[in-house]
Amino acid sequence: MKDVLDEFQLKAKLMDQLPYEVVWVGPDAKFIYANEKFCNTIGYNSRECGTLSVLDINTTLTPEGWKAHWKEVMEKGSLNFTTVHKTKKGRFYDVEVYVQKFSYNGKNYLCAIAKEITEPNFHKKIIDNTYEIGNIGGWELTLLDGSIMATPCAMEILKVKDLEGLTPPKVIHKFKDSGRYRSLLGGVIRNGTAFDEILETNDSPPRYVRAAAKPILKGNKIYRVFGIYQDITEIKQKDSDLNFHKAVMENARDFIAVFNKEGDVIHCNKSLMKHLGYSQDDMLNQKKIFELDPGASREWWDAHFQEIIDKGSLNFERLLSRADDTQFPIDVTANHLRFNGQDYNCAVGRDITAKKMRDLELHEALQEIKALKERLEIENEYLQEEIGNKINFKSIISSSETYKSVLIQVEQVAPTDTTVLITGESGTGKELLARAIHSNSKRGNRPLIKVNCATLAKELIESELFGHRKGAFTGATAHKEGKFTLADGGTIFLDEIGELPLELQPKLLRVIQEGEFDELGGTKTIKVDVRIIAATNRDLKEMIREGSFREDLFYRLNVFPIHNIPLRARKPDIPILAQYFLEKYSVKAGKAFKRLAPQTLEKLMAYNFPGNIRELENLIERAVIIENGTTLNPGNWLPEQENLSLSNEFKSLEANQREYIIGVLEHTQWRVGGPSGAAKILNVNDKTLFAKMKRLGIEKQISAK
Repeated sequence: MKDVLDEFQLKAKLMDQLPYEVVWVGPDAKFIYANEKFCNTIGYNSRECGTLSVLDINTTLTPEGWKAHWKEVMEKGSLNFTTVHKTKKGRFYDVEVYVQKFSYNGKNYLCAIAKEITEPNFHKKIIDNTYEIGNIGGWELTLLDGSIMATPCAMEILKVKDLEGLTPPKVIHKFKDSGRYRSLLGGVIRNGTAFDEILETNDSPPRYVRAAAKPILKGNKIYRVFGIYQDITEIKQKDSDLNFHKAVMENARDFIAVFNKEGDVIHCNKSLMKHLGYSQDDMLNQKKIFELDPGASREWWDAHFQEIIDKGSLNFERLLSRADDTQFPIDVTANHLRFNGQDYNCAVGRDITAKKMRDLELHEALQEIKALKERLEIENEYLQEEIGNKINFKSIISSSETYKSVLIQVEQVAPTDTTVLITGESGTGKELLARAIHSNSKRGNRPLIKVNCATLAKELIESELFGHRKGAFTGATAHKEGKFTLADGGTIFLDEIGELPLELQPKLLRVIQEGEFDELGGTKTIKVDVRIIAATNRDLKEMIREGSFREDLFYRLNVFPIHNIPLRARKPDIPILAQYFLEKYSVKAGKAFKRLAPQTLEKLMAYNFPGNIRELENLIERAVIIENGTTLNPGNWLPEQENLSLSNEFKSLEANQREYIIGVLEHTQWRVGGPSGAAKILNVNDKTLFAKMKRLGIEKQISAK
């Protein structure tokens, strides 16, 4: 292949300029060359195309079919045909292909030029086939990927809101004899057996729909099915009435009149005469179309009459004039009749004055709805932005009132440079809170550097945090910048801070207090401007008592503590988190899940989730892999039943309030009032806070200054 490409290099460059897909193919169906347009369309790069064959992108083609195709091109020299290609991502699209034989150095090759025609082809087929079958609502099912396309009229006839309602499993239930329609669809899909039947719907009252379908073949293989739906309820009723008795026609609501070529009224029913205010003698002996239709002229009538003869039937709207010279609009279907060697125009009309009024009212109502919708969309967009900025911080999903206090703390501390210590169990999303604090700070456009102290070896953590010079220790073959240097001007997130070795804690304390440190092996002190956010799931106060964590470092980190509550304490968030993870992993796995079953939510809400949000996410990911369908039902992916019990570890609301207020007071050194007092942080009046402290038994000596 390389030799051929080298020879064709100049021509290949020229081919890349063409606006069409161009490929060169050898006898083994392998691509020798593919231009840039072809690569972009199917989604493979040029190197990947060199490993593909025609059979990889044309899934309807077999090895035997390729041999026959090659032979035909070799004999005829060129071919022009349409087929279906498949992209790297699995999308199918129609193409028109011109292929020509050419020889080089005694070997034969094919040059194929393709152009995508998917959309124009579909609409052309809709027009052509619906005209052939009935010019009503058309649909087309692609068997390669199960996708369906349809005209709005087809959806309106069967009263479905989206295309999914027209798929075979759904549409059969629209008819009273669903088994019969299932058999008809199965016959055309599997055996290519066309059908044209009238079926009764399940509507009340029932309607009659003509359903017809035929296969679209590629060779001897069915790859699409085209069909139509036609609501013939009124036609069926009219036919029945006309056949029942002539009197039914005479008293029909519709206006019926027969005209000859000269425009004379040959026949009309009672409904038309009554509506116009003329007697039978007036209508049959004196009236012409020009008197009934004030807009009709001789030239128009002659052209109109000839058009009806040519087309057989026309549908249009006109204005009729009554005997009192008032006018009203009608909807007319004019049909060509041939009787005793003469041509006639049989017109069936209906007064559409009320319909026009309804259309006008509907148009005005739709305009009003459109304006309201646009206003609601603008308001919703604004509210979503406000919620994202003030409460959820866009990446945090929560509707729990309990969790709102945590997010309020994030909002309060984010604009400052204050050091933050986030505590809480594993899996509660401490990193998300850190990202929210950083993103909403004045350092948000600078990097957030994350360091997990638990995953670094003790002998490497100092180098990782503070960097080293070449030759500082065995294996230090080059200079390396530490994470604090990288975070300069931004934020560093020290996750699992409780795992930081005791011997490194003074160095971290120095960075917090002085904003400086020394690299390993370095001779120059490095100054940095870094905001520090630390997180841990351990009890640092207990570690202080054990001697494994420095007390002075703890107080430097614990300037603004945020306790991230466990998932079991914010149970209202379980449904929305589970739905978020369901949608996330359904997309990744290519599954069709849309919702969780009520029984599934009930079991999830009853579970304690010791692993918190991370455990919930893992559960949903496993469920998406195991289960199928559009609704996630309970299954063996759920935890054991004995673990599904309500937590008894919760504190009372007053206990949580007391603990939180004490934490804020410790932060303010027990100052209640003033611009930096606890009342300011809690956004309450000084007296209100004093009263609540008294009620909750908070009695430590305080200052109101």
